[in-house]
Amino acid sequence: EILHEIPELSLLHVGIIVLNGLIRMMQCEGIRFVGMFPPSSRGDLTLLWRHGTNKVQTVRHFATLFVNVNVTSEPHEVSALWFLWYVKQCGGTMRIFSTTNGGQERKFVGGSSQISERMAQELGDRVKLQSPVCRIDQTGDMVAVQTVDQQTYMAKYVIVATPPGLNLKMHFNPELPPLRNQLIHRVPMGSVIKCMVYYKENFWRKKGYCGSMVIEDDGSPIGLTLDDTKPDGTVPAIMGFILAHKCRKLSELTREELRRICEIYSRVLGSEEALHPVHYEEKNWCEEEYSGGCYTVYFPPGILTQFGKVLREPVGRLYFAGTETATEWSGYMEGAVQAGERAAREVMCAMGKISHSQIWQSEPQCMVPAVPFVTTFWERNLPSVGGLLKFMGISTLLSVMTAAGLVAYKKGLLPRS
Repeated sequence: EILHEIPELSLLHVGIIVLNGLIRMMQCEGIRFVGMFPPSSRGDLTLLWRHGTNKVQTVRHFATLFVNVNVTSEPHEVSALWFLWYVKQCGGTMRIFSTTNGGQERKFVGGSSQISERMAQELGDRVKLQSPVCRIDQTGDMVAVQTVDQQTYMAKYVIVATPPGLNLKMHFNPELPPLRNQLIHRVPMGSVIKCMVYYKENFWRKKGYCGSMVIEDDGSPIGLTLDDTKPDGTVPAIMGFILAHKCRKLSELTREELRRICEIYSRVLGSEEALHPVHYEEKNWCEEEYSGGCYTVYFPPGILTQFGKVLREPVGRLYFAGTETATEWSGYMEGAVQAGERAAREVMCAMGKISHSQIWQSEPQCMVPAVPFVTTFWERNLPSVGGLLKFMGISTLLSVMTAAGLVAYKKGLLPRS
């Protein structure tokens, strides 16, 4: 009710304060998360909106978009505790959301598939393609891994690096422990369609734009874009992301919806050239049988504190990797590498080749280290709306009391010394 009485300019200031407070809250500075399973479940039951972001509509829209972009799901679907952890382990709000100096900054020249292709070249015929695993049996002296084409492979230890939900496609003997079995039923993948719109030339660069757009518009299918032009400047393209509930609603784009995307690009970039693409491709990650979505799994409210502790806990001679089990940059390729190395060291420890203290190791410093973000004094020290109102209330009360005292003193109502 108070907000309706504040002039428009002051409401803008309140919005800035609320937005800044939200960003600082999600930054989780000074908070240390112990693994992924805090002892109390109370925080995990609290949805993000309980922070009070609905006081200013624009801030609420941005907060929704922030969740959509980073975990391809809706705020009501995710645990606030898990989401805060996710942002924290990706370096904070600015690092995870930024393109330059952030999580979306770099690509591989020639494509990231080269990594797996080069590894396959070195490993030779030990890499088995088109061989989905349907059964893992630990009852014998060795672990037996069976594929859908009835091939069986024997190993002393097995590392599973699929998203947890894909474990449901496998039969385990003996059965998985109760908590692990419950976990894999409760952590869905996010929802996203990636839309590549190709143009004759990258006109946005000529206008001084980088091609990264954050589009906060209920009528826009796209929430985020990135420049997908090749490193040498050829094949100009803008890659758009259809996120969360919009992805589920628009499982297949019609020509009218594609035209709508181009119209939005034209309006944002201020160019008629955006209306004339030369080619279009899309990838709906929700239809992928062996991922089930993108970018990664998310934890609904209550799941992290009840089941999170078994996410990377071994089951007999079965160990778990995958980006979901990482403690830094989970959900990214960086997290996948960290998780794979950790799981490999767990197996080496079980084989007696390294000590238990060597399992968890810090990742080596990147050759191109991240640069710290510079924040202003006000970004660091703006109060919350509640804090501001308390300060204003106390200041007003003190001013009134001082003025009343002066009036009483002048009228002789107070004794003079």
